[in-house]
Amino acid sequence: MNNRPAGPGSAGERLLQSHLGTTDRAAVFYDRQVQPQLTPMMREFVRQQTMVFLSTADAAGNCDTGFRAGPPGFVIDLDADTLTYPEYRGNGVHAGNGNILENPHLGLLFIDFTHHHIGLHVNGRAKVVSDAEQRSVYPHLPVDTAQSRKPALWVHLTVDEAYVQCSKYIPHLEPAPRPRGATANRPKDSDYFVASAPAPDHRRPVEHGAGHPLPVMEHERLRLTPDQA
Repeated sequence: MNNRPAGPGSAGERLLQSHLGTTDRAAVFYDRQVQPQLTPMMREFVRQQTMVFLSTADAAGNCDTGFRAGPPGFVIDLDADTLTYPEYRGNGVHAGNGNILENPHLGLLFIDFTHHHIGLHVNGRAKVVSDAEQRSVYPHLPVDTAQSRKPALWVHLTVDEAYVQCSKYIPHLEPAPRPRGATANRPKDSDYFVASAPAPDHRRPVEHGAGHPLPVMEHERLRLTPDQA
């Protein structure tokens, strides 16, 4: 069950298709929809999106899901085979990016909730690189990508496959600014699901690893080369 068959789809997919009698229907989807790289229409779609859902798993298969958002095109298509998006300073956990260090497989799901009500899956192999390393190969990357925040890291994805998410169950959402004062009495994010934390120690901790290369796990890192710029 762990051996991926030739062509798109996992062994588990093929087993269920056989059991449920959907092998021929799935073959039509694979042949027409599953692309080995981003088509021009897919690239244009990515440039318009302001959010993406992502999935990772560590070396033992423990999963994590994430959400990223930014201005249109904050996920950047470097070419038909490559996407990259910025990471900013957050809570310091690095759950998804830590998984990428152990297991480079990354899945992205873009959904248009407002216009065409369609989605795009992009699966591939990722690595986490520093801002300086990424800019050394791609100097055209934007510096101020979200509300004057400078990226601390970039996730660099080499595409293995991309395919459509059908519109049947995608709800319609209208973009709107956050209402002022509507959530004034709610708990802070850090206290929303847990009891209030004790008063913090305001002494600045030492941030280990600053200025040093990012760690590398067992899998071979995807190398950036000048001809990719």
